[in-house]
Amino acid sequence: MQTPLSKIANTQYPIHPLLAERWSPRAFAERPIPADVLGSLLEAARWAPSSSNEQPWRFVVIHREDEAAHSRMVECLTGNNRLWAHRAPVLIVGVAAMLRSRNDTPNSHAWYDLGQSVAHLSVQASAAGLYLHQMGGFDKDKTRVALEIPANFEPAVTIAVGYLGDVADLPEDLQARESNPRSRRPLQESVFNGKWGEAADI
Repeated sequence: MQTPLSKIANTQYPIHPLLAERWSPRAFAERPIPADVLGSLLEAARWAPSSSNEQPWRFVVIHREDEAAHSRMVECLTGNNRLWAHRAPVLIVGVAAMLRSRNDTPNSHAWYDLGQSVAHLSVQASAAGLYLHQMGGFDKDKTRVALEIPANFEPAVTIAVGYLGDVADLPEDLQARESNPRSRRPLQESVFNGKWGEAADI
């Protein structure tokens, strides 16, 4: 089986290999993820920081072996995501608790904190030889119904998790996208010194 080449980031400054080697494939092997390995990913997510330690993240884990649940979730995906994400052995839906647990007031940091939690999960995945592809392309209303997500919780992201697969299993147009190099804008365009727009001396 042909496996996609690694896509090590071309960084301006050295970063940890787990970050430099992380990328978001669409070609996943159907190989299952051991329960203890998946548990470690979710444990890493659990220990992310959050505002007032609210821990507003929740995760719904859908295994490919659970055909009914998996099919319902795949039907919630939109666009090209349906063409490839069904091969991943696990889909995870990240959900944000929009109210603070201590007083039921709106938690304006919920999205940010969920993102931090998923970032922790992604680094742990890299350490375990796994890859994620995070998707905003899914129908949130259908997902709420399919997963029976209660009010005051918002589905924010669907994450395909698995081992690298064969690019040849993807549709032709996605094969080309899979092989494109990773890129980011220069650091100086994102980091300012002292005030907005003042180029940082880095």
